Amino acid sequence: MTTASAKILVVDDDPAIRNLIHRFLAKQTYEMESAEDGKHALAVFEQFNPDLVILDVNLPDANGYDLCKEMQSRTGVFVLMLTSRTDESDKIHGFNQGADDYITKPFSLGELEVRVGAILKRQRPVTAAEQQCLTFNSLAIDPIRREVTLESELVPLTALEFDLLHFLASHPGRVWRRTELIQKVWDYEYVGDQRVVDVHIGQIRKKIEIDTNQPTLIQTVRGVGYKFEPPSTAVEAVEG
Repeated sequence: MTTASAKILVVDDDPAIRNLIHRFLAKQTYEMESAEDGKHALAVFEQFNPDLVILDVNLPDANGYDLCKEMQSRTGVFVLMLTSRTDESDKIHGFNQGADDYITKPFSLGELEVRVGAILKRQRPVTAAEQQCLTFNSLAIDPIRREVTLESELVPLTALEFDLLHFLASHPGRVWRRTELIQKVWDYEYVGDQRVVDVHIGQIRKKIEIDTNQPTLIQTVRGVGYKFEPPSTAVEAVEG
């Protein structure tokens, strides 16, 4: 599937913003649907099965963060949060709920187009080199199925968490700065608080580390960034 034929659902109770986004992205040949509240959004979501939801935080009948979590519990959908809030703590909360990106009103349509394109690029087919299933003792990362298992149990990661873990694990031992991770994983020049990386690393650690206070797989390199440190007996890659 090409990103241009992706299905996008816009959820915003402001008809002017909703219609503007709908018309603009439809011109980019995306397949579009819209909803003005949470109830309608879930109904359309079930029928339409979108690849990406552009979701307003403040809806008349629902909290956008809760809606984000609900939608992502059903499918591997990407979520771009849309809000008039500028407080960084709101953004951190959004990312904690699984949001893939965040855009603050007012925004330019050019910026929206870049963000949407960057998110959907994560759906691209992986190359042969990227298809190797990475195995580190009881942790297995399968880039074709986009699944992570630990002790043979499926680990529930959001799309962005998977991309971040897979990227780090593909370069074991290498230290990455936050800015480098944003460029490599988010796939565009992120403008904003780089703590977004810390939040996602924290979420991954909760799901794969035995002790999050003393993480062994994803290690913090003080003053620099993060690295994936495989266990000493790990098999670094097997054919998937």
